[in-house]
Amino acid sequence: MAISLQCFLFLICISIFSSTMAATDPPLTLDYYKSTCPNVFDIVKKEMECHVLYDPRNAAFILRLHFHDCFVQGCDGSILLDDTIELQGEKKASTNGLNSLKGFRIIDKIKNKLESECPGIVSCADILTIAARDAVILVGGPYWHVPVGRKDSKTASYDLAMENIPSANEGLLSIIAKFLYQGLSVTDMVALSGAHTIGMARCESFRARIYGDFEATSGKNPISDSYLSELRSVCPAIIGSGDNNVTAMDNVTPNLFDNSFYHTLLRGEGLLNSDQELYSSLFGMETKSLVQKYAADPVA
Repeated sequence: MAISLQCFLFLICISIFSSTMAATDPPLTLDYYKSTCPNVFDIVKKEMECHVLYDPRNAAFILRLHFHDCFVQGCDGSILLDDTIELQGEKKASTNGLNSLKGFRIIDKIKNKLESECPGIVSCADILTIAARDAVILVGGPYWHVPVGRKDSKTASYDLAMENIPSANEGLLSIIAKFLYQGLSVTDMVALSGAHTIGMARCESFRARIYGDFEATSGKNPISDSYLSELRSVCPAIIGSGDNNVTAMDNVTPNLFDNSFYHTLLRGEGLLNSDQELYSSLFGMETKSLVQKYAADPVA
């Protein structure tokens, strides 16, 4: 992203969202590591700078990883846990894209750096939360404070991953219900959906959209028709063919964190059904108004 700042609502939502903890945990603070690991923020930032400079897609990987972590048991690092004999992790849940989540190695590298600096101090849950904020900044998005002091979970929940995380083809009312379950409003949902201004989606996630109602929502605009033809060349109609082919969710500025995502919805060009529903669903009077607001005013 000259780059415009993304909406302040996003800052408020993500700050609250990222602070989810068990009631018995001590409160999160900005200076939690002041005496035990004072360079934690600088170390995470430096590592993220390297990874995003190498490949801007890494920003989206980390932000998505953070979101999927927080929607199951809170922001506790449970998404990072591998399967064991006694534990079924969350990574292989179909709502996590059947192993399509990426960024784990980046978090591992940051953890190794911090272990060299201050062993046994900084939680992986905090690392992921800080890294997600830095990822957004590095592709032109806004800054927000990250209170820290999260504890790493020793458990994960495959079942909650299946139940809580919205899917690409899910209807608007179901997605709203899942956000409300997390204590997030409809406004929060539309603001946080703006994170799809960066990152890619797999053919398997948008096949139903481009062979379904894409033409109807885009009004058969000639430019949109050309875009649709491009998408179909990436993603064949036959299930199992090209499932892992990817394309950008924001086809205008895919590596910049801006409000372009909302403009794609106004044109009826949202890549995922779940995204276009924010603007086109018959049940989306409130969400449609918010999409229009954020498209018109990137600071809104």
